Amino acid sequence: MWSLVILIEGEMFMEFDLTKPYCYYFNEICKIPHGSYHEKTISDYVVSFAKEHHLRYIQDAMWNVVIYKDASDGYYDYDPVMLQGHLDMVCEAVAGLNFDFETQPIETYVDEEGRLRAKGTTLGADDGMGVAQMLAILADDSLKHPPLECVFTVQEEVGLCGALAMDKSLLHSHRMISLDGGGEVVTGISSAGGIQAVNTIACTFKKQSNHCYQLKVTGLSGGHSGGEIHKEKGNANKLVARILKEMMNDGVDVSLVSFNGGAKDNAIPRESIAIFASKNDAEYLKDLVKEKTEKISVEFEHSDPGFQTIFESAETCNECMDQTSTKHVIDYLYLLDNGFQHRSMAIEGLTLTSLNLGIVKTEGTDVICNSSIRSALEEAIDDDVDHIKCLASYTGGNVETMARYPAWNYDPNSKMRETFKKVFASLYDGKHLQENAGHGGLECAVFTQVDGGMDIITCGPVSHGCHTPDEFLDLASFDRAYTLLTTIIANVDKKA
Repeated sequence: MWSLVILIEGEMFMEFDLTKPYCYYFNEICKIPHGSYHEKTISDYVVSFAKEHHLRYIQDAMWNVVIYKDASDGYYDYDPVMLQGHLDMVCEAVAGLNFDFETQPIETYVDEEGRLRAKGTTLGADDGMGVAQMLAILADDSLKHPPLECVFTVQEEVGLCGALAMDKSLLHSHRMISLDGGGEVVTGISSAGGIQAVNTIACTFKKQSNHCYQLKVTGLSGGHSGGEIHKEKGNANKLVARILKEMMNDGVDVSLVSFNGGAKDNAIPRESIAIFASKNDAEYLKDLVKEKTEKISVEFEHSDPGFQTIFESAETCNECMDQTSTKHVIDYLYLLDNGFQHRSMAIEGLTLTSLNLGIVKTEGTDVICNSSIRSALEEAIDDDVDHIKCLASYTGGNVETMARYPAWNYDPNSKMRETFKKVFASLYDGKHLQENAGHGGLECAVFTQVDGGMDIITCGPVSHGCHTPDEFLDLASFDRAYTLLTTIIANVDKKA
């Protein structure tokens, strides 16, 4: 193992110490492209690791991997503990960066505050940090621990698909530590369920000869649609639709050619582009867009101060949507429920229900609109789906639902959480562990009902900005969190 030294303007600035096993493995993970649906290579890497360390493993057809490690001395009669993290990452890059997530490694650097970042892309700390911790634990024969079942899942970021599909009979644990939850001084106690609702609007195109224009919303901060939806951030898809709708209300001639924005259903879209044809004068349209941008920007003064629009001429378009199709698309996007909906009346500060219009894309003559719905209440999810279907029926759409996943409900009698609290207090000078009820979807919910029930905690270092190019991993926290995790494992009760 070795140290990666970061140089800035020729001087040693800070190092990402690869002599630490969890840092070494995180760096190895960054070298392997591993976006959702493209996890085979990293799954094979995990299998190669298991073979190298003579550990029993199972790799399924989806590329989920389970690695088993026998108990260390003194723990042979302990019940097993399951560790779990996901192999895939959300692939997002800053505007204008030509980066191929299927072939290029993530390029990392350490900033002046000791935080590991990627150059212009998401870092993949979600959940590379958890995967790296598991590999480090499996590689270290000096640690004290019960029998371990380390579960590496795939397609978490696109609907917990790997966890939902894997054969649960491979697991023998009744207690679990999820490593897909950061914060160091925080542990998760519940998570939302969810579903994707995909509306396809079949559009009619016609020949046209008017000038074409491009309207782009950019500069938004984006973020995770579970963890940051309550911050009332701007949704680029909704804002483009709003501006076009207001222009049409003002009598502007708008005939859509295409509408594309967002890349992930669970990421709040930062950019969106609509191309349209119009009989109106370019300068008039430009002034109108500027006027509406200035008006709307007041609403996002605090949540998205970088909000801006770019209006410019587009290449000549020989075809555009007819007025009915244009109205259907814009009305659907304009009227669609989006963002924070309801807060919990039982847990202060918890978002109960939300929607995120994460993706709009034009494919052929179809406009496809993907909303991610989240709630701790199954009834609320069903109600939101019904709302979307109702709206779609008036705007020429057809809705399909997919990738439904359950909620993880709070367990007031968790023995694992009590162990976590005791260990935390001993390592952090008597401080109290914070308990967080989250709005994001977690694989914990999938595993909680395995073989009669699973006692679950979440544990991980401080990281922020997941699902955006602003993502970072606090390296000092990474050190402390690894010590915390290995201490918890060494101090679990004998029986689950």
